[in-house]
Amino acid sequence: MNKPGAAPNAPALVGIDLGTTHTVVAWAEAGAGDIHLFEVDQLIAPGEIGRPALLPSLRYHPAPGELPPQALQRPWPSEEPAVIGELARRLGAQVPGRLVASAKSWLSHAAVDRVAPILPWGAEADVPKVSPLAASASYLAHVRASWNTRFPDRPLERQDIVLTVPASFDDSARQLTVEAAREAGLPQLRLLEEPQAAFQDWAFKHRDDLAAALGGARLVLVCDVGGGTTDLSLIRVAEGGKKLDRIAVGQHLMLGGDNVDLALAHLAEQRLGGERLSAGRLTQLVERCRVAKETLLAADAPASANVTLLGGGSRLIGGARTVTFTREEVQALALDGFFPHVAPDEPVKRSRGGLVAFGLPYAADSAVTRHVAAFLRQHADAARQALGTADPFPVPDALLLNGGVFKAHAIAQRLLDVLSAWRGEPVKLLANADPDLAVARGAVAHGLARRGAAPKLGGGSARDYWLRLDEHQAVCVLPRGTEPGVDVPLRGRRFALRVGQPVNFTLLSSVGGALAQAGDLRDPSEGDFTPLPPVSTVVQASDQRRELPVLLSASLTEVGTLALQAADEGGQQHALEFRLRGLKPSSLPSGNPDAALHPRLDEALERLARVFGPRAKDVTPKEVRQLRTALEQLLGARERWSLPLLRRLFDALLQHARGRRRSADHERLWLNLAGWCLRPGFGFAADDWRVHQLFMQYDAGVQHRGDAQLAAEWWTLWRRVAGGLDEAAQGRLLQDFAFNLQGEGERPPGLVPAGRDDMLRLGAALERIPAEYKAEIGDWLLGQLLQAGNAASGKPASKANKAKTGAAKSASPAALELWTLGRLGARVPLYGSAHTVVAVAAAQRWIEALLALDWRVSTAAPLACVHLARRTGDRSRDVDEALRERLLARLRDAGVAGHWLELVSEVRALDEVAEQQAFGEALPPGLRLLA
Repeated sequence: MNKPGAAPNAPALVGIDLGTTHTVVAWAEAGAGDIHLFEVDQLIAPGEIGRPALLPSLRYHPAPGELPPQALQRPWPSEEPAVIGELARRLGAQVPGRLVASAKSWLSHAAVDRVAPILPWGAEADVPKVSPLAASASYLAHVRASWNTRFPDRPLERQDIVLTVPASFDDSARQLTVEAAREAGLPQLRLLEEPQAAFQDWAFKHRDDLAAALGGARLVLVCDVGGGTTDLSLIRVAEGGKKLDRIAVGQHLMLGGDNVDLALAHLAEQRLGGERLSAGRLTQLVERCRVAKETLLAADAPASANVTLLGGGSRLIGGARTVTFTREEVQALALDGFFPHVAPDEPVKRSRGGLVAFGLPYAADSAVTRHVAAFLRQHADAARQALGTADPFPVPDALLLNGGVFKAHAIAQRLLDVLSAWRGEPVKLLANADPDLAVARGAVAHGLARRGAAPKLGGGSARDYWLRLDEHQAVCVLPRGTEPGVDVPLRGRRFALRVGQPVNFTLLSSVGGALAQAGDLRDPSEGDFTPLPPVSTVVQASDQRRELPVLLSASLTEVGTLALQAADEGGQQHALEFRLRGLKPSSLPSGNPDAALHPRLDEALERLARVFGPRAKDVTPKEVRQLRTALEQLLGARERWSLPLLRRLFDALLQHARGRRRSADHERLWLNLAGWCLRPGFGFAADDWRVHQLFMQYDAGVQHRGDAQLAAEWWTLWRRVAGGLDEAAQGRLLQDFAFNLQGEGERPPGLVPAGRDDMLRLGAALERIPAEYKAEIGDWLLGQLLQAGNAASGKPASKANKAKTGAAKSASPAALELWTLGRLGARVPLYGSAHTVVAVAAAQRWIEALLALDWRVSTAAPLACVHLARRTGDRSRDVDEALRERLLARLRDAGVAGHWLELVSEVRALDEVAEQQAFGEALPPGLRLLA
């Protein structure tokens, strides 16, 4: 490769494709006509450095002493203990459970904590782990170190960098990608959508004869199927190729080459004797199937290929087993399973659950062609306009394929044949000889185009952004196609920001439908609108005003995320920030005046201020005790209070928090209302701020000690809002939990005493504490259940057990204990990250114990078993199949509900009744847990 030859102060253009499978780097001098590939230094064997064209996006975490220090030496000083790149791939195929793969897919997986050390997923406790964010950062840091070693006078962080992401990445995934780059020492960059980059590369190659190469095409479908995602975009061609615009993008699809590898691994597993492999060994098998797939789908493919799975432990070699795949069966699996011939109106297959493997929620329908058909139906209006046709199902007249999957000629031809059949005439294939390299090269070409040295592909925002005004009205704040950095004011509409309290705005996005302009109104119930996490701000004013009138404006950032600003009449800007938590946004309106939340809300707020406010001296004890009834008379039954209404009431309670200390009645009532209005502690804009403000009062405890009912309300409050507490805060609650139950260790400050029942309910809600703590609590609780069972049967208990468990509450296992055990060991958490789930061995041990109980007496045992054995599709969490079958038989004999059986036998979501049973009480209207 040539060394950049320009002066050190002239930045080169660098494109980085941070892919699921590979990371690729390309570069060019500004204004140059050639784009070069940067071959990244990496270990290709122990102690041997090579420069392959691709850097595998893989980390291998070696065991202590597995590799000598000299085997890990790089051309630069490094304290990175993991192996990154080609050697990581080779080692991961030999040793199970130590390979970090698909970090990019994890980065877009909102149901896990993407900054927590969770990878390798399902690995043993002694294997070092990293977060998806840290893994992504490590690949970029490796690239930076390689570049800076070769070109010390032109460090990578000073070059003009374009980093690519899937077009379907949402704002949170984009922000995490930017954060990964910052951690890698690359603080300044732009993001570019991968399909855009692939087309930009093609256009750059044909820049001298672009119109001829397009051959009159007016609409190009870019289909990018990589290792982890399928990304779809439409490019409109106008003025004979002089004007190019990306006019549509698809929804996020976790479907790619990894799914083909996984399907082959499942087939190989069956042929290897049907033994259910561990998550680590399945990962090893998947990697070997990937090699076989690439071999058998190549142009010069042999007739067959072997996949060998090494034995475990001392039988590493002697226990090896081999399965053979033929070229024909692999091609048939890839073509008919992932690219079948389908009708253009065939819908995407849906399911109540989802396909989960290695903890990742892959698309339920593996047929890429059905997803393409759905994408084209969604954007039919834009396609008809670009093609100049009235066809009810307009099909693009050109196709650009990208991604490693399409290196297989048979797959590329299949998709082309399907599109041509839909169109009724041949679709032009735009040749892409380097699908692995095109995105990185296209990122560079994009930089050249910005400087006028290459054909430019426009597009701007891929989505319209809308502010929901009420249930049937939303206003456009940023139209589709808006270019980055262009400020779009929302003229003609004024809003009021409350001072000192969170102000919330509910946003929606749309990738289809008629083009909109800023200020346009639409009914979101009639279109294809996607709820976004709410945005919010907390404004502090220097004067005594309760509200500030503001004007809103929106813009698209250079990294492709929405920026929403509120300007007050003094010109001061207030940023409205996304609040991202693991609950679906409410379908109810927010950001409205109080009257829009409920016509009698002002009266309710006056009641709260009268009881808890500073001028409440003439309030009688009876009026305090009857406040909750009065609120329900004004607002209706509290079970039906909407989420925005609940949070508005909590904000008022928080504002008058000092007033709760006036009497025990005040404090009991305040705690009860605050917990009810803030439950489950997340799910609405600025809930993290609310919970933080509330938790600041935790160590002080309660004012009126010695009141048992008040103490119960205290713990009910924290159980209700536990979902909004981070791991550290939940750990603080765990200290009080342990002391109240066992009285061991140093007494925590401000400890509020509690009864056993309150503590069990609290312990069940602490989903963010480490899994080993949950296992310890569960084992202790199970010991108490068995102790109670022994007492009921007349069996003598051991002295050690008596000392450990104390006196049992009753002679038979209680429903609360069983419910708590089920929550502690649940395979699918209600709000926590899946990486904190109790180890499968503990869950199986608990199920065995519960199967030994008499369910006619222990009537809560079946539901506990359902949560302990609920199928996830993730082998690191799912219980043994033989145990599952035994449990299903017992559940059928017990006559449990059909949905319970489905939760154990299939990957299914909780229904509303099961969700309420698991959570312990009803959630606010409009909220559904991700589980």
